[in-house]
Amino acid sequence: MVSPPHEAMHRIFQHDPGLFSRVSRFLGVDIPTPVKATALPTDLTEANPVERRVDTLLRLETADQGPYLLAVEAQGKKHPDKPASWAYYTAYLWTKYRLPTALLVVCQDHATAKWAQQPVSCGPPQLPTLTVQPLVAGPHNMPVITDPEEARADLVLASLAAITHAAEPDVDAILKALSTALRDAPEDVAKPLVEFTAQGLAKRPAKNLWRNLVAVDLSFYKSYLAEEVRDEVRAAVRDEVRNEVRDEVRDEVRDEVRDEVRDEVRGEVRDEARAESRAEDILLILEQRGLGISEDVRSRITHCTDPELLRHWLARAVTVPKAEEVFEDE
Repeated sequence: MVSPPHEAMHRIFQHDPGLFSRVSRFLGVDIPTPVKATALPTDLTEANPVERRVDTLLRLETADQGPYLLAVEAQGKKHPDKPASWAYYTAYLWTKYRLPTALLVVCQDHATAKWAQQPVSCGPPQLPTLTVQPLVAGPHNMPVITDPEEARADLVLASLAAITHAAEPDVDAILKALSTALRDAPEDVAKPLVEFTAQGLAKRPAKNLWRNLVAVDLSFYKSYLAEEVRDEVRAAVRDEVRNEVRDEVRDEVRDEVRDEVRDEVRGEVRDEARAESRAEDILLILEQRGLGISEDVRSRITHCTDPELLRHWLARAVTVPKAEEVFEDE
C-alpha cells in the first residue's frame, strides 16, 4: 500500500514542476527553470505482463537547453531491487521519448539517501556499461527553512523541506515558519501545501504540531486534514455522548423499574398483611375456644401465605375440636 509520505514526496513536483530547478542548486547541479511543463503517463509497462510505474514523470522544457524528462521517485527505505528498476525507467524513457532523462529520488532519512545516491552499474567492474546514479533530495541536502520570510519566498520548497526533514529535530522550526508564511497565501495556494505537508509527516509526532499550527487558517477547515481531525473529535464526542445517553437510559430504566417494583411490592406487602391478619384471626379463635395450640400448628399457620387456604382454615377453626384438625380436608 502506498503511504502518504510516499505520495507527498513526488506529487509535490507535479504540483509545481518548476520546483526541480530550484531544488537542483542544493543537489550540486544547475538546472534551468522550465518555461513549460507537461505531466506524462507514469505507466512504463511493455507488451509483456510485467507492470512498471514511475512515481511522477514530467516533460520539462527550457529556453536554452530544450526539453528533457524528469522521473521522480519517492523512496522510504533501502531496497536492493530499486537500482535495477531505476535503470529500466531511465533507459525505457530515453528510448520511448528520445529525450534526455533525469532521475530524482526523494528520501526522508540519511541512510536511505546515502544508499540511493551511490552509483550502481549493471556490468562487471571493468565493463560498467550502464551506470545509474540518481540525484537525491533528502535531509542531508534540503534546506532547513526556519525563517517565515524565506518560506514565503518559496512556499513549495519550504513544504518539501518540511517533508524531507520530517524525522529531523529541525522539523518543528520549519513547520512554524511554513505555517506563518501560509497564513498570507491565497486559499488555492495554501490548501494543497497544507495537505502535502500533512501527508509527508504521516504519523510522526510533528503531525500534531502541524495540525495545531494550521488550525488558525480558515482553509484548514476545508482540507482533508481537518476532516481527519473532525473524525477523531467525532469519535471522542460519540464516546462521551454514548456514555451520557447510557447513563440517562439507565436512570430512566431504573426509574421505570423502581415504579414497577414499587407497585409489585405494594401488592405483595398488601397480600402479606392480609395473610398475617387472617393467621392472627385463626389463632385468636382457637385460643378463645380454649384449644391447645402447639408450636408446629402455630408455625404452620403464621407461615402460610395462601389467602384461600387461610380462609378455609379460618372457617374450620370455629368448629374443630382440636387445633390440629384445622388442617384436615385440605
